[in-house]
Amino acid sequence: MNGQQRANIKPGIQVNIVLKQDQRTGKLTNGVVKDILTNSSFHPHGIKVRLQDGQVGRVQEIIQ
Repeated sequence: MNGQQRANIKPGIQVNIVLKQDQRTGKLTNGVVKDILTNSSFHPHGIKVRLQDGQVGRVQEIIQ
């Protein structure tokens, strides 16, 4: 599942995000969502979230 729809993302789910500094390489970081930072219901580059460890990035994949 991709991370472009805000409705698919809830605090506590496991996701792969791309951090700002990794956008060129596309390196993914795994973690658990703490806060959802994007207010709109859709974002073409992924919904921005804060992970429980404090890292901020855009959701690329939702892990089932």
